[in-house]
Amino acid sequence: MKFGVSTFITDQGIAPIALGRAIEERGLDSLFLAEHTHIPVDRRTPYPGGGELPEIYYRTLDPFVALSAAAAVTERILLGTGIALVVQRDPIITAKEVASLDLVSGGRAVFGVGVGWNEEEMENHGTDPRTRGRLVDERLRAIRELWTKDKAEFHGDFVDFDPVYSWPKPVQRPHTPIYVGGGEGAFKRVAAFGDAWLANSAGPEELAPKIDRMRSVAGRDVPVTVYAVQKEPEIVERYTRLDVERLLFYLPTMPLAESLSYLDELAAVAERFR
Repeated sequence: MKFGVSTFITDQGIAPIALGRAIEERGLDSLFLAEHTHIPVDRRTPYPGGGELPEIYYRTLDPFVALSAAAAVTERILLGTGIALVVQRDPIITAKEVASLDLVSGGRAVFGVGVGWNEEEMENHGTDPRTRGRLVDERLRAIRELWTKDKAEFHGDFVDFDPVYSWPKPVQRPHTPIYVGGGEGAFKRVAAFGDAWLANSAGPEELAPKIDRMRSVAGRDVPVTVYAVQKEPEIVERYTRLDVERLLFYLPTMPLAESLSYLDELAAVAERFR
């Protein structure tokens, strides 16, 4: 099993350059960053985690800027979005950002995607929450066209452009891996687009039957990466009994010294299960 890190990069915590170096130095295999462009003041959508929305949601850096900074000082770790809110992103610009990250990192980018939960946030981007799933699917199809065709075009209900040139193309072939986030409602999206399922860490016992159902819908043995796993060894041990490719430990957003100490703990736990 592989072990990486998932976190929120903000202006109040460890910087992406220091974080990327620290993850690679400790033998962990990946860094996945969350995304929120903004948080509306008059938010009505309840926070899925319950209670008040944590401050980190208000202060996230752009994930592609942060991952590019980490790419410049690392050589091995994967650099992923966990997740990029495609529902809020122009597909032409996003295709270029992901491909550019893949190029500057030497083929280490992972495009983790999802539909998001904050309806007021997506409405500020001109998205109707009622059609967000269809919108994401169209944008992902358009992004793949831009990545894989010299003259790409797309004509859909939400995305429409005549033939265009768009470079760079991803270094990885056939394109940058797409890790589809979400629960059972995302299984058809995993089937259509997923190089992996980016599953929430609801718990090993709950996850096991979902993996079976996801692969049944996909009709193939889709790899699974689990997002935001806690560092307790007894939890990790239960995950090792599942057919899971990677666990992403959750790193709380903290200043440099505290983050490095916490990463030491994560690396020690990972070493026990390699």
